[in-house]
Amino acid sequence: MLNPALSQWLDAQALALDLGQCDPQQVLACLAEAQVLRIGIPAEQGGSGGDLADAVEAVAAVASRSLAAAFVFWGQRAFIEYLLQSPNGALRERLLPDLLSGELAGATGLSNAMKFLSGIEALQVRAQPRTGGWRLNGRLHWVTNLRKSGFVVAAAIEDEQGAAPFVLAIPGDLAGLRRSEDLQLMGLQSSNTAALELQQVEVDRGWLLHEDAKVFLPAVRPAFLGLQCGMAIGLARRALDEVEGHLSSGRSILREPLQEQRQQLEQSVDALKGGLLEGRFLSQPAALFQVRIALAEAAANAVQLELQASGGKAYLNEHGSGFARRWRESAFVPIVTPSLVQLRAELQRQAREATA
Repeated sequence: MLNPALSQWLDAQALALDLGQCDPQQVLACLAEAQVLRIGIPAEQGGSGGDLADAVEAVAAVASRSLAAAFVFWGQRAFIEYLLQSPNGALRERLLPDLLSGELAGATGLSNAMKFLSGIEALQVRAQPRTGGWRLNGRLHWVTNLRKSGFVVAAAIEDEQGAAPFVLAIPGDLAGLRRSEDLQLMGLQSSNTAALELQQVEVDRGWLLHEDAKVFLPAVRPAFLGLQCGMAIGLARRALDEVEGHLSSGRSILREPLQEQRQQLEQSVDALKGGLLEGRFLSQPAALFQVRIALAEAAANAVQLELQASGGKAYLNEHGSGFARRWRESAFVPIVTPSLVQLRAELQRQAREATA
């Protein structure tokens, strides 16, 4: 699915991307040049065709080589999906070409909103209605793909006058919008991940993605989470491929667990794709949460199996740098919003309500 140039670049830069030794500016440009941002988007809208399942596979293909690059890919592609599902056609026509070409970075910014949707936390950005738009104040604590050369971020907004919360696209060059320095993460450093502070930021109505967050967020949640699952899928597949490469080194005892893990992984992948394409996750979000949990666990199990297959070599820098990076990547998968803890809490809440 990936062209040779992108595959080679990701393989060469994977460790540098993880450690922050590669210019984050390059990531989106390379993804755009390889045309992967256009996968799953209709040709009439500038895409290369296919469906959302194809986009998930593209994220997985990138994640098999670099989770940091896949993290950027997810942020960009999720924002594009918001535009595709927004009723604001004028905004879509204005932003989509530059997003697909990589000239503009799109940041999802809806992690807080997805937790709000499940009743986990309040919205962190508030709006005062003004003539023709709003004045915004608040903070987004963790946002990926905030490229310093230009970005637009999606955010769910609380209306201070009590109207329904809504969703805005906020351009990064507005007065009063301040981007922090990149967050010091354990890995994934070249992903332009930072916090945003909004102080008296004026935004006009032309940037409205949807007037009702409680309608829009459930509609885009399958894409938000589905594309995110691509990261776990790619990581798990790569770790299991590495296990395969060690079976001839006196570790054939691992063949059976390898086959079992492959089968379980692909069953979860099939469930994800089926739910996305059939629209089942729109009315059954719990099923999507369960698939997300299963895929995160599959990634963790695959990396653990890779450790067993690698043996002591995994702890030698000469041989184990790829494994060490995947180990760090696997630690991120359970905590990316919504975290597995949050998903399990939501499933438990739904179960209690169903039996009440």
